[in-house]
Amino acid sequence: MEASWFAGMAMQPGVAALTLGGAVLLAVVLGVALRRVSARLRTLRGQLLLITLAGVIVGALCAWQATTHMLLDAQLLGPVLVVLVITALVAAIIVLIASSSLSSAASRLARTVQAVEAGERDIRTEVVRRDEIGHVAAAIDALSLRLAELEAERERLDAERAVLLTSISHDLRSPLAALRAALESLVDGVAPDPDRYLRSMTADVETLTHLVDDAFLVATISGGRLHLQQEVLDLGDCCDTAIEALSPLADARQVTLALEVTDHVRVRGNAQALGRVLRNLIDNAVRHTPTGSTVTVQVGRPEPAAAPRVHVIDEGPGFPPDFLDRALEPWARADEARNRSTGGTGLGLAIAAGLVEAHGGRLWVEAGPGGRAGFTLPSPS
Repeated sequence: MEASWFAGMAMQPGVAALTLGGAVLLAVVLGVALRRVSARLRTLRGQLLLITLAGVIVGALCAWQATTHMLLDAQLLGPVLVVLVITALVAAIIVLIASSSLSSAASRLARTVQAVEAGERDIRTEVVRRDEIGHVAAAIDALSLRLAELEAERERLDAERAVLLTSISHDLRSPLAALRAALESLVDGVAPDPDRYLRSMTADVETLTHLVDDAFLVATISGGRLHLQQEVLDLGDCCDTAIEALSPLADARQVTLALEVTDHVRVRGNAQALGRVLRNLIDNAVRHTPTGSTVTVQVGRPEPAAAPRVHVIDEGPGFPPDFLDRALEPWARADEARNRSTGGTGLGLAIAAGLVEAHGGRLWVEAGPGGRAGFTLPSPS
């Protein structure tokens, strides 16, 4: 039979070439048609089965054409068709079994996408494959994780925005109300001491200016837009300057400011920014320590090779334990009543922490006894 088939092929090469060309053309046309039809099917398993059966049908048509053009013995057509039918059945079984994992993965992808669209952010595809389906699954998992992070960030920003608006409105209310009352008294001519009213208005304007400046500085730090010109400084001298600047406030509250410096401690930093950090910490300590007590500023290194460190310690009640985790957040205050006589806007520690971090250091607050805050800075290179 093989001899007769090869003989037929040798005797009719033109017919054989035409039959082969027709088979290729049929395969191309059928492939294009299947691409359009398979896209309408709902399951990958159905698509694979349709493609497999189409290949077998093309083989049967080729066998029939070979017999018609005397390229294949007519007696062989029946056995060839039987073989093709058996091949189709076997291929269908293989496709149905082998494609089960593919179909399951595709269904899992569809369910995951629907869940993510419905708002679930902790769901994952749980599909682990090395093919394109696996790559899509990994992309969907990464997308779900990123969406969760973005939503958490949005919630955090919304909370910060709410705190910002509440805090600003609270801190603006008192000076603005005082300014309005003073202005009305001056305009109506009922102010008993106009000069005193003007001094009070000036103080309220300064309060508003400081609030705006502090809010702008916090926004600059949070946005990563703070750039500091640095030089080698003596940290002890910076502390001494800050203590001298706050001595009037400490004297008014009958608080003693003490500086403990073990040696010359050199750091690389911005004198104005570090002065702001020290004044914020010392001012906070003076406001919360009892009358007649001492605020101690310690400067040194725990060990010769350790980073320079500053501690500001007062004799007050200290930071409440439930306040430590949020003490460095903008607008955070242990006193939610926000009494102007005992505290500021709640930006002092946040600004200090941001300025220290801009120097490559770290600021922290500690539990008692007493109020304790400190920061470290890198040694100059």
